[in-house]
Amino acid sequence: MTIQFGTDGWRALMSEEFTVENVKICAQAVCNFMSDRDMGQNGLIIGYDTRFNSEVFAKTVAEVASGNHIPVILCDRPCPTPVLSYNLVSRECGAGVVITASHNSKEWNGFKFKPPYGGSASPEIISEIEAYIANIGPAEKIPTMPIDHAEEIGLLEKIDPEPTYLNHIAQMVNLNRIRNAGLNIAVDSMHGAGSKYFAKLMEGGTSNVVELRSEHDPNFPDMIQPEPIKKNLGPLIDFMEGSNFDVGLATDGDADRLGLIDEDGNYISTLHAFSLICKHLLENLEMKGPIIKSVTMTNIINKLGELHEVEVIDTPVGFKYLGPVMMEENAIAAGEESGGYGFTGHIPERDGLLSGLMILDLMSITQLNPSDLLEELEELVGVYHYDRHDISFEERDRECKLLRIADTQFESIGDLKVISTDDRDGLKLNLEENSWALIRFSGTEPLIRIYAEAPTANQVEKIIQNCSKIVEQ
Repeated sequence: MTIQFGTDGWRALMSEEFTVENVKICAQAVCNFMSDRDMGQNGLIIGYDTRFNSEVFAKTVAEVASGNHIPVILCDRPCPTPVLSYNLVSRECGAGVVITASHNSKEWNGFKFKPPYGGSASPEIISEIEAYIANIGPAEKIPTMPIDHAEEIGLLEKIDPEPTYLNHIAQMVNLNRIRNAGLNIAVDSMHGAGSKYFAKLMEGGTSNVVELRSEHDPNFPDMIQPEPIKKNLGPLIDFMEGSNFDVGLATDGDADRLGLIDEDGNYISTLHAFSLICKHLLENLEMKGPIIKSVTMTNIINKLGELHEVEVIDTPVGFKYLGPVMMEENAIAAGEESGGYGFTGHIPERDGLLSGLMILDLMSITQLNPSDLLEELEELVGVYHYDRHDISFEERDRECKLLRIADTQFESIGDLKVISTDDRDGLKLNLEENSWALIRFSGTEPLIRIYAEAPTANQVEKIIQNCSKIVEQ
């Protein structure tokens, strides 16, 4: 079996490839990477999400690191990925590992590696770790040390990662303003690791938080997977429709993504959510600097960039690309279609919790509800519609589907002329009327994703239908 890291770490089915033995191999590769770069003395911080056996897998990583005489900081409870990443940076650890499959369905688990800067590992670092993995022998020969013994001799420390993160994130926005804005906030943590964070942040003010699906549950009931998109947010949408609440916020399994529901129960797309946040940074907070976006992110960001005279830079999908560019360019924000947004002054990584606070800060300043904010945005940049369609496929068909997509001559899609193409990550078709389509293979699941943005919902539907026919032939 070949262990390959995708858009953000290695993910696999727990019933097949994601086993204790393979996690030990990944952990040993991380230890070799750290030792060869003199990073080991700074220690390895380890976190995990709410999935079946995530704590067991995290302890396996800790046992391997201890067996390699690398100091270990082990989270004592399920931990959102951005919380782990910030603790990594603030404690100046050599590296970090999070056992999580993020938004994937319950059958999956994953291994995310975090370099010292706390973001997703760059493609160069991933290649090096995969090279170490390829040269590691049988898992049973990997050195390990029991957790209790490592703790007894001072090689392992267990921590509560929440206070360090909460103290920092409270400085990233005007928390007193949000707390005392009198907002009624519904939060759906989708049974994931982000549970209770918003409630703790809002304590002591006039704003009120009600939580849905806040219990940790590895079965992720009532959803296809813990991804905060419309089809998975039925309970939050229903709650908002029947209440007088001002906003609904949802975080995925490891709380690095945000979903947004308006006061009437309408889902606001991830593209519009990031656009609202960027508008807030540029106008209300008067920030200046580049904005980084993936090729799947909306052209609204380009319009905002033009209006505010800031550079907008496109990258392939994944914070392993966005994060390094964000650091190089000293960007004020970075975002991708998945609902993952990062911010200057924090970590170069997605943070669904901070993203939610940015929306609340925007609402507390403007005293507008999400629907009004969206209307204000559309008056400024125009109306944009967006959708994504996922098509599952058998791995044996990957090559023929790749060839079919590559061999197709696209002159128009959905009645819109193709102006140019971009093949940095899948095939992006830039269309007239500031529209676009993208066909790409998911980096974490056996899915082909089709994305489209256009001025009308009908145009978006036609684009997706046209692209789907080509893929499904």
